[in-house]
Amino acid sequence: MADKPRTIDEYLAALSDDKQAALEKLRKTIRAAAPKAEECISYQIPAYRQDGMLVGFGATPKHCAFYLMSASTVEAHQDELEDYDTSKGTIRFQADDPLPAALVRKLVKARIAENGGRRSLRPRPRGGSRAPAAPPPSPSGTPASSAGRRSAPPPPSPPPGPGAALRSRR
Repeated sequence: MADKPRTIDEYLAALSDDKQAALEKLRKTIRAAAPKAEECISYQIPAYRQDGMLVGFGATPKHCAFYLMSASTVEAHQDELEDYDTSKGTIRFQADDPLPAALVRKLVKARIAENGGRRSLRPRPRGGSRAPAAPPPSPSGTPASSAGRRSAPPPPSPPPGPGAALRSRR
């Protein structure tokens, strides 16, 4: 792979037949388990996005790999992964002994749930009617969030307009 792949098809086309077949099977299983996920190339490997990075896969000269991109998902399924070479967020396997489709589906679903849970914990964007209220002023008249900080003096008041003297006499 001298040129950087721009699509998953380009990535797979550069592999040996056995790795290509194993990773195409993995690709189909991922797509079936995560139909809303978007295919992409990330860090020069095939990957999927759904509420953030979901999973990826790739090949090296010695093995194929399924990247869960989550140490906690690998750890949570360690009993089912005991027959595979794993590290933080990666499962390595041989092209002639691909991962079972049922295991891949289960792991992808776990990642979808993990990403969805992370999404619900994200703070809401500011603005609109749900923006938090400004902090109440402190006794000195400055907002509590700026207490103890130096700030620029307020801008000068604009000059009074015509009729200001009349308004002040009333």
